[in-house]
This record gives sequence, structure tokens and C-alpha cells, in this order.
Amino acid sequence: MKKYKIKVDKKLIQRLKKYWKAAMILQDEFYKELFKLEKLMEKETKIEGIEFFIPDGGIVGIGNAQRTMRLIHAHELE
Repeated sequence: MKKYKIKVDKKLIQRLKKYWKAAMILQDEFYKELFKLEKLMEKETKIEGIEFFIPDGGIVGIGNAQRTMRLIHAHELE
């Protein structure tokens, strides 16, 4: 079993809760705004379900849920 230098106890967890809650609020706001942007993109392009593709926490491209178009990679959009 790995030994960690920092002890994670109830006191530390209690101190971190405010940061976790703040991060969750920011995340909710981010995804609400992203959803609005996706709706505008869908309206303009007339591509049903077009969305930003976020596999591991970062936007890597644009595609659609129905996969009726190929994924457009970030490097193509920069």
C-alpha cells in the first residue's frame, strides 16, 4: 500500500468543502453557457444535436450526438 505524505482526514475534508462547492457552481455556470452556445450553433448550422465534444474535461472538437457528421478536431478550428 502506498504511503502518502499528506494526511486526508475529516478536518482537511471539511476545509476543502467550500472550494468544492464553489467549483461545482462554476462548473454548472460553464455548462449552462456552453449549452446556450450549442443551441445557437445548432440553429445557425441546422445540424441537429451539434455539440462540443468533451471526453476528459477539455473541448477537443465539434460533432453531433447522432454521428451523422465526422468529428471536427480542435486543430482544424484554431
